[in-house]
Amino acid sequence: MRVLVVEDFEVLARTIGTGLRREGMAVDIVLNGDDALAHLAETRYDVVVLDRDLPGTPGDDVCRDIAAGGTGSRVLMLTAAGAVRDRVEGLELGADDYLPKPFDFTELVARVRALGRRSAPAVPPILRAEDLTLDPSRRVAFRGGRRLELTPKEFALLECLLAAGDRVMSPEELLERVWDEAADPFTTAVKTTVRRLRAKLGEPPVIETIREGGYRIGVPR
Repeated sequence: MRVLVVEDFEVLARTIGTGLRREGMAVDIVLNGDDALAHLAETRYDVVVLDRDLPGTPGDDVCRDIAAGGTGSRVLMLTAAGAVRDRVEGLELGADDYLPKPFDFTELVARVRALGRRSAPAVPPILRAEDLTLDPSRRVAFRGGRRLELTPKEFALLECLLAAGDRVMSPEELLERVWDEAADPFTTAVKTTVRRLRAKLGEPPVIETIREGGYRIGVPR
């Protein structure tokens, strides 16, 4: 899941970003509305965690722009203005959800995940391929009944591949979906993570490498 955090209080923004990354999400952070619009023009985000009171372009205008853009990005408005009237105004601007500050981080994660499921094509609640199963909501994966001990990036990469079904995912696409804008486009992170993931998945191999194409779930021929 690709998330944009738009929050002018930098300490809070970094804290949210760190926490969401630990949950396996790719997170970009900006501190004002102008930078938010610039990022949204270049990258398609599943969820935007948006503070309403921003320097530069106001959060309300950013929300309107997202709603009018038709990209499918979902907006979680995160703000200290928590009165019923404020929540109604936020939703009428085009926000998909509204969470007043202060908030519980586990609730924030749950709401971001729920919005992410709405922004993506429908996928089964449990992803399967042969004897491999992955439960995105519980953050657990099993192979042949054995629980897999995966890092957040390994889990996110496996989730992307399983959700794609037979479709081949290029390294560039995986880098965009699993990492964030800080990732070097020439990095070997995808290749290295796939290698570690294959070792943890064991035999028979379940991730197929497509020459000059990328990766998909399937037994190599």
